[in-house]
Amino acid sequence: MKLKGYFVEDIPRRKFLEMSLKGGIAVAATPSLMMQLLSCKSSKQASAKLELDPQILNNTIRKALEKGGEFADVYVENRISRRILMEESKFKSAVFGISQGAGIRVISGDKTGFAYTDDITEENLLRAAEVASYVAREAKAVEPIDIKQGERESYITVKLPLEEVVDEKRLEVMKRANQAALDYDPRIKMASISYYDEIRGRTVSNSEGLLLSDELPLLFFIVQTLGVGKNTRHMGRERLSKHSGFEMFDMVTPEEVARTCARESIVMLEAKDCPAGKMDIVMQNGWGGVLVHEAVGHPLEADNIAKKIGAFTGKLGKKVASDVFTMVDDGSLPNFRGTTNFDDEGTQMKRNVLIKEGVLEKYMTDILSAKQINMERTGNGRRESFRYIPIPRMTNTFIEKGKDKPEDILSSTKSGIYVQSLSGGSVNPITGMFNFTCREVYMIENGKKTTPLKGATLIGSCMDIIKNIDAVGDDLAFGPGICGKGQAAEVSAGQPTVRIRGINVGGSRARRS
Repeated sequence: MKLKGYFVEDIPRRKFLEMSLKGGIAVAATPSLMMQLLSCKSSKQASAKLELDPQILNNTIRKALEKGGEFADVYVENRISRRILMEESKFKSAVFGISQGAGIRVISGDKTGFAYTDDITEENLLRAAEVASYVAREAKAVEPIDIKQGERESYITVKLPLEEVVDEKRLEVMKRANQAALDYDPRIKMASISYYDEIRGRTVSNSEGLLLSDELPLLFFIVQTLGVGKNTRHMGRERLSKHSGFEMFDMVTPEEVARTCARESIVMLEAKDCPAGKMDIVMQNGWGGVLVHEAVGHPLEADNIAKKIGAFTGKLGKKVASDVFTMVDDGSLPNFRGTTNFDDEGTQMKRNVLIKEGVLEKYMTDILSAKQINMERTGNGRRESFRYIPIPRMTNTFIEKGKDKPEDILSSTKSGIYVQSLSGGSVNPITGMFNFTCREVYMIENGKKTTPLKGATLIGSCMDIIKNIDAVGDDLAFGPGICGKGQAAEVSAGQPTVRIRGINVGGSRARRS
């Protein structure tokens, strides 16, 4: 369903919430009206909790398997969200959204049939099930089990529910971040504050008799600052995100986020051109884990393994990395951005050790790929929304902490570069080749971090990276992100301080011998 556009003056708040029953809408506030809307101290948001008749779900599953097939599921979702943007010390936009619908899937062998509706009625659910069922026509049918309410362990706790937070509180944390950024240094000329929250209600039911429901709150807070020097400028960025209530801002204040961002903008004004060539890298703990997320995590997702085209195909049980390297995907870390109580297929989230002390132990699977490669379901079946089929995706992926002290790793590195922050990158999951852009980088000279550098990129293959890691710190930390793989997913990436020997660095000047 295409989202309709409305102005605030066109639609009262109560009408806005009522319209959610018919699929999805987005309401955009014009700047002149936004403050009036956001300063409203009124009532709680509409609940994202879904009330569905189990018999309708049973009927839908039976309809989906009517022509044949071995598995069918129904995924129903109701998402209530708001997005607010502050730039140049002014609130520029606010969007309130409600999206609701259901996706029906049928699996028959290696084939998947899928259809969705954004109007949740029994008639539309049965019609979508009929469309999805065509993939299995003339195949042997499995008799579905009547659904029964199940339970999963919860990893998300909430102290200050988002639906009880008045919008003035949201504006307040944005104002505080903006002021802290501008106060940090007179060379900070602009700050941009982005606030997003949502409550997502999910119901998962399938032909194995499963019925699960939950509500997932999510916060995503982004600060960007522009530092301006004599002949240069640098845009810093810092992000904070959790599946939690509004208490997230008590654990990490908006001022902390803003100052961390502003520090980067100011420090990098002194950056010199990065040398190019093969050199040793020390990577700071935290968001640097996005390197293994991209370079190693994606090739370990089982959809490509099932097609026998992934970089780690056929390497299960074999040595693929150095002895100090252990990689984990754990969707049960309390309140993390990549955490949910169960994945979008109903599988319990858990800790999955993918590579242990250099040996490949496990791939990340969804229901289909687990069947194809004869492996357990790992809880990695995820989807962007009800409009997408679930596919194997990472949750919270990280290099497990080691025994080295971060200061010892740096001091024992004679020369190279120190990567403090990555911007982002990409990987070919078939070949394992990747490239990454660095946002904050320093020279390492005689075991010390010295000159800031600009224009650095990291280039290589996943196999080379994990084989050349020779030091892993004891300071594991994480950063939040958005992972793209045809559809977006909330993830966390993490690592301790690590050293990688001999990685190709693309720079803007030749390296001095």
